[in-house]
Amino acid sequence: MKTILAKYSEFVRQPDVARLLAVAVVTRMPVGMVGFSMLMFLRASLGNFALAGTAVGANFIALAVAAPIMGRIIDRHGPRRLLWVTGIVQPLAFLTILASVKLGLPFAFVVASAACAGAFAPPITTLTRAVWRQRFEREEDRRTAFALDAVTIEINFTAGPAIMAAILATAGATAAFSVAIAAAILAIFLFTMSPALRYFRRETGARRHLLGPLTEPRLWIVFGATFGLTIAVGFLEVGYPAYATALGFPAVGGLLLGISSLGSAVGGAAYGGLHFKAPVERQFAAAMALMVVPLPLHAVVSPTALFAVVAFLAGALIAPSIAAQSTLVSRLAPSHYAAEAFTWSSTFIVSGLGAGMAIGGLIVERAGVRVPFAIGAAIVAAMALLALALVPARPAIAAAPARD
Repeated sequence: MKTILAKYSEFVRQPDVARLLAVAVVTRMPVGMVGFSMLMFLRASLGNFALAGTAVGANFIALAVAAPIMGRIIDRHGPRRLLWVTGIVQPLAFLTILASVKLGLPFAFVVASAACAGAFAPPITTLTRAVWRQRFEREEDRRTAFALDAVTIEINFTAGPAIMAAILATAGATAAFSVAIAAAILAIFLFTMSPALRYFRRETGARRHLLGPLTEPRLWIVFGATFGLTIAVGFLEVGYPAYATALGFPAVGGLLLGISSLGSAVGGAAYGGLHFKAPVERQFAAAMALMVVPLPLHAVVSPTALFAVVAFLAGALIAPSIAAQSTLVSRLAPSHYAAEAFTWSSTFIVSGLGAGMAIGGLIVERAGVRVPFAIGAAIVAAMALLALALVPARPAIAAAPARD
């Protein structure tokens, strides 16, 4: 433990690192606030989850589609102008959702506004990861940075919904969504005034390809494994609420999601603080392979307390997997595609989560609440094997010279 704490203490004492971490936590808080508050606002206003889920789904789909386009713009023209454009358009799109509902406009206006908000989502998460890549030259420093980055994301996904839930309980759904919109506006101002953008370097004169970073074959392996991994995580997002509902205590679902997120934060912090001799490619494969142990246990464990322990253990391997994945993206992506590579990464993560939640819901309805966990284990095992294709071959040992 002392070694881990000493490593982190030395890491955050480097110039601007502590400020960059604080900025990452604060400016990405809307990530955990907007989706949940929008869902609950639309549910309260429109009367059912089906319509609310359709609008929120349109938001996420548009975000996933637009992210690589934004990454390419950032790599070619820099981030400042895009940040201001998205910082204006996205809040206006959110306000249009509010107005459309309050004025009783057709549901198509709500869906279109939600999609617009997703398409113009400020690329703060992508820029944060690109900045970590350019702030550090050593891969060990990058691995530590991406591990802490994964921890901050878990903080966002834990604290953001908790804040929204408190406002929902005290002031209502409209107030919660309004606070989320205000937080999104504030995030843009804080990020643009932070030291983060000083570290972003744009390469000019480099030859570019239509496919951008996707011309690197190894990135396809990384993104493919990421997609499969996040499908399994999507199964957890559906599986925990379904398990709790089957017990007759739906609120336990939120508790299990929180325990899993706590496990992810603890696992990410431990991963970033330890030193590994194995190459990061093998670390990526190993983290996913270890998930094969707790995932199927969800399908056989009965006591709720023990089920919660298994949820913590499964979560503890999510952040290390994502941190290793980010380290690989930072290494494999050509420098002139730094931002675009991370936006493609976000696209595969968001798409995988969405697919996992959709497929997981179907599995729960047709096969029961335990089955998604077992199928998720099989998928992660396959992704771990796929990731082994990234591991560099060991150099051949030269044969000893023959003796006369």
